Amino acid sequence: MSDVMQASPVAAQRENRQVKLVKMAGFGAGERSTVAISVATALAILLLWWLVAALGIVPHLFLPRPDEVLTQIGVICRDGYAGASLSEHVAASLFRIVVAALIAISAGIPLGLLMGLNRWAKGVLDAPIEFYWPLPPLSYLPLMIIWLGIGETSKITLLVLAMFAPICLSAQAGVRSLPIERVNAARSLGASRLQLFIDIVLPSALPEILTGIRIALGVGWSTLVAAELIASTRGIGFMIMSASQFLATDVVFVGIAIIAACAFTFSAAIRFLETYLVPWKGKL
Repeated sequence: MSDVMQASPVAAQRENRQVKLVKMAGFGAGERSTVAISVATALAILLLWWLVAALGIVPHLFLPRPDEVLTQIGVICRDGYAGASLSEHVAASLFRIVVAALIAISAGIPLGLLMGLNRWAKGVLDAPIEFYWPLPPLSYLPLMIIWLGIGETSKITLLVLAMFAPICLSAQAGVRSLPIERVNAARSLGASRLQLFIDIVLPSALPEILTGIRIALGVGWSTLVAAELIASTRGIGFMIMSASQFLATDVVFVGIAIIAACAFTFSAAIRFLETYLVPWKGKL
């Protein structure tokens, strides 16, 4: 009895102690937002640009000041450029990018998943994709002109080829990285092939697919200037190339800024889809 009475105060003291939660140390960039760092970096780059241009370190012909570029944006918005308004140039480029992206996504994702699931499909499709994927789009631009002419078909085909490979290969990588334990667990629970694909394979490959789409859109925007070399009279890439021939550097900077803004908007949309469709990414 005395042992119980002596032990009870110790137990009471243990119960009165507050439980201390230990937070695990993060790894890599962590979960904290980097928006402030990015904004500060962008402002520093703009300030450096203005100083270099204002001090004449680089001749004005090659590097206008940021305020001059902003003024030129207003002029192009008001008067247009090369016989077309700014909205017509942007709409022409967006039409080509969006149509090409839809074609590349609708073809690249199913073929990539098939390559990840079937060795015959991988054996047949892997060689041609790996052959043309490292080639710069300008290398097969002449073939597009010879085969498809100088209309919209050749421009969109060039963009589709540039965007198809990243999407297809990322879908294949998503399937190949699927842990076999998940597949075996689903099979042991009686999942059919269709259920296995819909509930296990596709969700596991989705993060890789979205990453591949982001990369493909970046490649598409970088290929846009080359695509609009083909007898174009509209488009941001056409505007940049036309301005470069007349050494209108401020107009070139305007076109670059528009492409950067459009590309950032597309990338932000894919990031939003990632948070909605794959909220578990990076947490498992």
